[in-house]
Amino acid sequence: MKVLVACEVSGVVRDAFRAKGHDAFSCDILPSLSPYHLFMDVRSVLFSDWDLIIAHPPCTALCVTGNRHYSGSTERKEAIEFFRLFLEAPCQKICVENPVGVISTAIRPPDQYVQPYQFGHPISKKTGLWLKGLQPLKPTSIVNVEEDFLFTSGKRMSRWYYETSLLPQAERAGARSITFQGIADAMAEQWG
Repeated sequence: MKVLVACEVSGVVRDAFRAKGHDAFSCDILPSLSPYHLFMDVRSVLFSDWDLIIAHPPCTALCVTGNRHYSGSTERKEAIEFFRLFLEAPCQKICVENPVGVISTAIRPPDQYVQPYQFGHPISKKTGLWLKGLQPLKPTSIVNVEEDFLFTSGKRMSRWYYETSLLPQAERAGARSITFQGIADAMAEQWG
């Protein structure tokens, strides 16, 4: 199967499909050392002949945590249209993923939400999947979620989110955007 993993630099999803014998390529405007990475704007290859497209469009202007910065902005409108591009791509099987955000009201709600703890990672990070021609992912290994980080003020935060917040600001978004291996493996196993 010919698979496009759009807006992915890490190669986690791409490599999960390649491990199952699929002809999978990641594509992003950021470079990667992998020979299976297309270093270009995904719009250049989106309308090629793909059997499956899995897209991870940037969520910065789309997620609810960005509402105070992006509500009503040109950046948000452009991000919504970029997201829509994947949903309307000429492919029979499509998955577009994004955290909880404005897509639910701007376009439509996701077909399912997944959590890393449903796929073997003790982390909570609610992520929506908008599906076309694909069945919802079935959990593969439900585990307990690690305890939240508790601030002296009493505020709680996911330990994983807190730990990524300690990274230099330029690295945070990249670290938070990497698909958890268990979810990538489930996609390759169940959709491949």
